[in-house]
Amino acid sequence: MARLPPAPVSRYPRSAIRFYEEKGLVEPFRSTGGQRRFLRSDIRRLSFVLIAQQLGLTIGEISRQLASLPHGRTPTQADWTRISKAMRGVIDARIAELERTRNRLDGCIGCGCLSLKKCALYNPDDRAGLRGAGPQLILGD
Repeated sequence: MARLPPAPVSRYPRSAIRFYEEKGLVEPFRSTGGQRRFLRSDIRRLSFVLIAQQLGLTIGEISRQLASLPHGRTPTQADWTRISKAMRGVIDARIAELERTRNRLDGCIGCGCLSLKKCALYNPDDRAGLRGAGPQLILGD
């Protein structure tokens, strides 16, 4: 397979590029002088990583999505559509979780109980009380 000319990556912080390379999210090749060179597909991957992180996806989630992409060629619209659908499910689940938290928080602020023992948000059904007396939520397992 013929390689495309290296693409510029100057708009990305070098430290970020090295981090993504260490995590296996991009795989640049080296010039004879030892400089990193990226294929256009790597530039697309870098853009995807930055956008996905802004959306709140973890490096692990991003890595799983990128692992499904072909190496050495620019991803197609079909590739991105498939990934987008998978990401949408993760993002929708997070939105639902945030909405539940917001709704519980509104109720918590208004209830005035000021009790970690009774608090439906922090200690629903007094689960921590079943473990014994004291600050069980702070002490952990």
